[in-house]
Amino acid sequence: MAVMIQRLHKSDLGHSLRSLMENDPAFRPIAYFSMEVGLKESIPTYSGGLGILAGDILKSAADLGVPMAGVTLLYRKGYFEQEFNSDDWQKEKPSQWDPAHELTLLPNRVSVVLQGREIQIGVWVYEIVGSSGYPLPVYFLDTDIEGNHPDDRKLCWYLYGGDNTYRLCQEFILGVGGLRILRDMGYMNIETFHLNEGHAGFLTLDLMREQGYYAPDKIREQVVFTTHTPVPAGFDYFDFGLIQRVFPPDALATIKRMMPDARGVSMVDFGLHYSCYINGVSKKHAEVSNAMFKIDTVDWVTNGVHADTWVSSGMRKLYNKHIPGWDEDPGRLVQALTIPKKDLWTAHQASKLRLFARVLESAGKQLDQDVLTLGFARRAAMYKRAELLFSDVKRFVEVVGDHKIQLIFAGKAHPNDDGGKGVLQRIRKTAKELEDKVTIVFLDNYNMEIAALLTQGVDLWLNTPQRPREASGTSGMKCTMNGIMNFSVLDGWWIEGWIEDVTGWSIGPEPSVADDLGQGYDESRDAVDLYDKLEKKVIPTYYHNHDKWVDMMRHTIALNASFFNTHRVVKEYASKAYSIDFRGM
Repeated sequence: MAVMIQRLHKSDLGHSLRSLMENDPAFRPIAYFSMEVGLKESIPTYSGGLGILAGDILKSAADLGVPMAGVTLLYRKGYFEQEFNSDDWQKEKPSQWDPAHELTLLPNRVSVVLQGREIQIGVWVYEIVGSSGYPLPVYFLDTDIEGNHPDDRKLCWYLYGGDNTYRLCQEFILGVGGLRILRDMGYMNIETFHLNEGHAGFLTLDLMREQGYYAPDKIREQVVFTTHTPVPAGFDYFDFGLIQRVFPPDALATIKRMMPDARGVSMVDFGLHYSCYINGVSKKHAEVSNAMFKIDTVDWVTNGVHADTWVSSGMRKLYNKHIPGWDEDPGRLVQALTIPKKDLWTAHQASKLRLFARVLESAGKQLDQDVLTLGFARRAAMYKRAELLFSDVKRFVEVVGDHKIQLIFAGKAHPNDDGGKGVLQRIRKTAKELEDKVTIVFLDNYNMEIAALLTQGVDLWLNTPQRPREASGTSGMKCTMNGIMNFSVLDGWWIEGWIEDVTGWSIGPEPSVADDLGQGYDESRDAVDLYDKLEKKVIPTYYHNHDKWVDMMRHTIALNASFFNTHRVVKEYASKAYSIDFRGM
């Protein structure tokens, strides 16, 4: 099948995929639904970790030959391009990109009814070709079609944009429209619908319509749900008043059958009540989710990253030489302890220079290659606590003053999140206030390109979330692919990856104590420990025990990169949720 698809002209792709699926009895497709998917920098249909994870999973599925198709929305204006005014306050402007340059428009059309109007939905496709040549289609739904109402044409313009009505319409289009598009293209025998977070939960409405309004058990057998947040406020919620104004009568009646006692719809409920398998994205996250939902059925598949996407060119050459086959099986990176330390350090320094060149170009700051460089880059949400490092400026300067370290920050705040924008503003102002004592750089417009440069080129990755709100985290995993250690609060994936003084360092108390957060736990203890570890462990090791530092880099690759990758993630989903036997693939 892979060879046939590779020989096709792009304009024939939709018909040929449909034909192949109809005629291949062994084809057992899995449909992977995600509100955002990050495949590459030139397709700006992602905002952060959720989308990048989705893209990495789809890439690994293609590498492994898993019969999967991705479904998401086409965001013609992207998330946003980030700018700052003279007062260091974030401003947003639409992303500029042309889908026709990256995707292929297919002839398929389906329709849904929202707010009393019929909306035509079109579809674009991007084909991921795996390392073995196996093709995996990702479908992007689009309502910017001639004939649609002007307001409806905009429904697939902005990722996480607009008001609650806009969001409700988008999620209906993703779930219901996504299923109908798949059916229209010939996907009649889908065995598993994987909901990557609850945004696509309305898919179950159309499954109910297709398969009978009183067949909930039959629907459950087909749906898999991955939850990504341990914070109740993180789940989309729509009251019935809004749903009554937006939804067509049949969909509204179906919701009332499915959730007869609910006063509104929390999208997580579709996943919890209509899935045969539910998982969190780390062991700790599963524990928190079970407690939060008051159930005991949430399993876990700890996240990973797509090794070949995030490994630097220098590290790739090093792995090819010393660990052949690592790209097909990242688990082989466990052999990293055999890599010569000198070669590993040389490859890292080359990545560091590439990062510094970008810093000079973008921020006008010349960084010193010999200075310990810390990176912190993620969505600027309050619970991420990007400012923890500056919570005691006097102590901070005492520890790192006289330019013992360099800091590189990056990240975007949601356009409606003034709290997050305030965090970015204060970091940028602090950088100016302390420039005589410590070099702090902020890289604007955080994206996949900057993420790659940072996670390949810094010396140490900093992560300071409030426990237990970090469901998993993947930026630090990208670092491990390049031998970069983590310096992080013990939450999410780091609880599983942390070995003190071996794969990096912890910040604050161990999870058993941190679980008391909100019940008298003093968060300032995290800052105290952060400063103490920097002063007594991190800085001395970097400058005075180079051999140990590089040995820790090797252990980071061997113990973390070999496990926290999406090849392992996809195999876990295949065995736990998809019932696929890899021995025959």
